Amino acid sequence: MFDGAVDSVKGPGKAGDLSIIFDRKKDRFLGVGLYDPDSPIRIRVLHQGSPIKIDTAFFADRIQAARKLRLPLLKKNTNGYRFIHGENDGLPALVVDVYAGVAVIKLYSPVWFPYLEELLPLIQRAAKADTVVLRLARVVNPVGGLTDGAVLAGKLTEPEVVFKEHNLQFLAHVAEGHKTGFFLDHRHNRKRVGELSEAQDVLDVFSYAGGFSVHALAGGAYRVVSLDISAPALEVARRNVALNFGADPRHEILVGDAFQELEQLARRKEDFGLVVVDPPSFAKREKEVRGALDAYRRINTLAVPLVKPGGILLAASCSSRVSNEDFFATVEKVLKRSGRGYTLLERSYHDVDHPIGFPEGAYLKAGYYRLD
Repeated sequence: MFDGAVDSVKGPGKAGDLSIIFDRKKDRFLGVGLYDPDSPIRIRVLHQGSPIKIDTAFFADRIQAARKLRLPLLKKNTNGYRFIHGENDGLPALVVDVYAGVAVIKLYSPVWFPYLEELLPLIQRAAKADTVVLRLARVVNPVGGLTDGAVLAGKLTEPEVVFKEHNLQFLAHVAEGHKTGFFLDHRHNRKRVGELSEAQDVLDVFSYAGGFSVHALAGGAYRVVSLDISAPALEVARRNVALNFGADPRHEILVGDAFQELEQLARRKEDFGLVVVDPPSFAKREKEVRGALDAYRRINTLAVPLVKPGGILLAASCSSRVSNEDFFATVEKVLKRSGRGYTLLERSYHDVDHPIGFPEGAYLKAGYYRLD
């Protein structure tokens, strides 16, 4: 609930205080949430409708519901997954990712500090996690010993945890890595890329830690090029490949700006049977949407000439501010302007461990296009 929607607050409050939301004109209960006095999101709403008691049993029910939703995924040779997906699991500003028995709790608001001691055993039991690590978003200041990277339970012998995704191994730097240590949301698309990569040359643009690259190699690609501007990220990609295949000569690393490097590849007349374009979010605020759509237009315009006849372009977006309709319309306009015929093979969205509980929670989208 944003601050502009709050007409008045009775008495002072500190981060994490329970806030009863009611309609003063109709004298009617609306909901209950956690108060955040220093954030534009003034109340993190936990429940709406009829009154309810917020206690350990309430949190346990939410956590068990999240666990039940993810059970099918855990049967697929996978032990790296999102256990709690914030608002979408009814626990706003709280994310929990699990990597091979290590749970990483990430707080996007200080409202959860007062409840960590209560939540910790619930999360450990439900996630079967021996070790729990705390991560804090940049807007959240440490409280006491609750600092970014702190170990809340168990022991963390190594900051990098090896976990399994569809029988492939990856590294997650749970103490200092980006987000909670790895990007888990593209799991379904990574698996699909593996299925499409047999006997293909594959270009993984904005590859970061090489998730798509590893799956492509596992799927039987002849050659995989991991392209990213971050040399440290590409070193992690190299290590992820080595975890699964050793020093694989099929894997090449290309450090550079994606826009510039795609131009260079085109000048060299290189082409690929599969090109994955998965950039970071281009729009974190509403005013950036127009620029983001232009960036999607430019990067996919550069990618299209690199797709060989009969090859596939995977165009993805993780910008929540950019709607599915606008993103796919932008990509398909690029394809039409290229003069090449194309066939939409499929569109994909969130994997099961990233449920969508409200319209704004739908951020991930990807389109698979076969080009003539």
